[in-house]
Amino acid sequence: MSRRNRRRHDEDLSDQPIEIKNVVPLLDVLFALLTFFVLSSLFLNRSEGLPVDLPKAQSGAMQRTPARATISVNEKTEVFLNKQKIGITEVSDRVKQLLEPNQDLIVVLNADRTVQHGDVIQVMDQLRQIPRVKMAIATKNN
Repeated sequence: MSRRNRRRHDEDLSDQPIEIKNVVPLLDVLFALLTFFVLSSLFLNRSEGLPVDLPKAQSGAMQRTPARATISVNEKTEVFLNKQKIGITEVSDRVKQLLEPNQDLIVVLNADRTVQHGDVIQVMDQLRQIPRVKMAIATKNN
């Protein structure tokens, strides 16, 4: 382009307003989406019981029905109902308080593999005596 044409071109451009694209709203939306996905991924691996060392089982399958109550027995034979410590003899009474009329209650039993067999049976026996309570035993897959 010659100098004369360049001047005309520059003069033509100087009369027009310069358009500036504002990308700040786009960045706000992108950061909001990023925050949503990061926070939602944090809750994907949520456990309802206390952390115990579960025994392994080949036939263990995930329950499709969500558990409404969780009983955990840790390595010290302490019993927890929905993360609240209770006595081993209180299991039946406390679970009965959770029952809603005309609705079954699913109780997931998380027992540490080092707990005495008799203590786990004692908890299971109390759960079996309550009508409308279904019991599931938690294991971890290989």
